[in-house]
Amino acid sequence: MIGNITVGGTGKTPLAIHILQWLQKQGYKPGLVTRGYAGTAENHPLVIDADTSAEISGDEPYLIFHKTQAMVVVDPIRSRGGQKLIDLGCDIVICDDGLQHYALKRDLEIAVIDGSRGLGNGWLMPMGPLREPKARLSAVDLQVINGQTMTLEPQAIQGLGHDKPLTVNTVNAVAAIGNPQRFFDTLSKEGFKVTAHSYPDHHRYQAGDFDNLKGPIVMTEKDAVKCHQFTNERMYYLPVKTQLADDIEQKLQRQLLALL
Repeated sequence: MIGNITVGGTGKTPLAIHILQWLQKQGYKPGLVTRGYAGTAENHPLVIDADTSAEISGDEPYLIFHKTQAMVVVDPIRSRGGQKLIDLGCDIVICDDGLQHYALKRDLEIAVIDGSRGLGNGWLMPMGPLREPKARLSAVDLQVINGQTMTLEPQAIQGLGHDKPLTVNTVNAVAAIGNPQRFFDTLSKEGFKVTAHSYPDHHRYQAGDFDNLKGPIVMTEKDAVKCHQFTNERMYYLPVKTQLADDIEQKLQRQLLALL
């Protein structure tokens, strides 16, 4: 079970991808269940395949499936979705963003915390960012702090639907994620001069969103999966690779192997 106790993005999806890929390398058959926030699927459980669009599944399930080729099921009733993964032959089920979904039994809980924003003012919603009291963290099996014990290492920028190289360092940075500033800061650290454009998390892009932007456009992978239908040679995305601190990586691997 991967989740957080704050609203907004903390890095759960990159961690889920990292865990799925590690389990696959060990010879296991992991699967992931998620509610598919902002997806338009009407029938559940939805088993994602190569023909499933990001609009139907939601951007995060789509990205996870295409990055890992693991079985991914979307279902707001996550116990039903988890059972579907078991029926399909998975030997371990990962739930993305399910820490507060208490209807689903869990054997291991991982809380992801944004290292730059922490727990905010420490108040529960709506006065603060907390979904649960901060004491909840004492009950999880592992805490991962994005920006400290976990880093998202930038990889080579890729053309979105094309292979034209990016040859300038002044770009429009576009992000519709929980913490867009993290993405903008990453591009700046990579040497780009950034004009930032942020949208609400899970924003459903339209071609017109980019009409007034001059020059190259760089977005996150999560944004890119929603733009394939109207991409052009100005559009690029920045892949990232999850890197865990050695002690956290070893502890996580021991906990996963103990379950298996």
